[in-house]
Amino acid sequence: MFITFEGIEGSGKSTVMAAVERALRAQGHELVVAREPGGTPAGDAIRDVALQHGGIAVHPLTELLLMNASRAQLVADVVRPALERGDVVLCDRYVHSSLAYQGYGRGVPLDLVRSVCDAATGGLMPDLTLLVDISYETSRARLAARGNGRDRLEREEEVFHRRVREGYLELASRDERVVRINGERSPSEVADAALSALSVIIA
Repeated sequence: MFITFEGIEGSGKSTVMAAVERALRAQGHELVVAREPGGTPAGDAIRDVALQHGGIAVHPLTELLLMNASRAQLVADVVRPALERGDVVLCDRYVHSSLAYQGYGRGVPLDLVRSVCDAATGGLMPDLTLLVDISYETSRARLAARGNGRDRLEREEEVFHRRVREGYLELASRDERVVRINGERSPSEVADAALSALSVIIA
């Protein structure tokens, strides 16, 4: 079983994934936990370039290719071997991130984004994607509260982040495997909603 977690910055998807991990381990499931970009030595090096905190300009197509170079390595080294063993794989971001960020956010044609992602993954798609959805305003407030240095994507202008969120919502409306969860609620309520969605596919 392959489950991915998506959302704009500050959505709480990583927190939700951690709660799901704890619950599934308690049920006795064998888990592999991954993240994008990164998750392998090569992928982590690519992540440093793709999300660097400096002022280097990155073309939208370059960004798409970098994300998928990292993704190809993750699928080859981590995701496919785990699925072949029969493990449950939880991944923080995957193909829907490229569709939302580079497609809807950057304006790279969606057909091109899908083609690049398909080449990187060999067509491997998740069984379920949990989209933790929050407003742009909530996202900015949470990032400000963190007080950490923001990466290149987090520093993008408001219009970019609003396009990304709308892209996610459109993707969810078109794909029954993408389940939207209201991330504005308390962490425990969001986690409960995620576990409820998972109960449909994991006994």
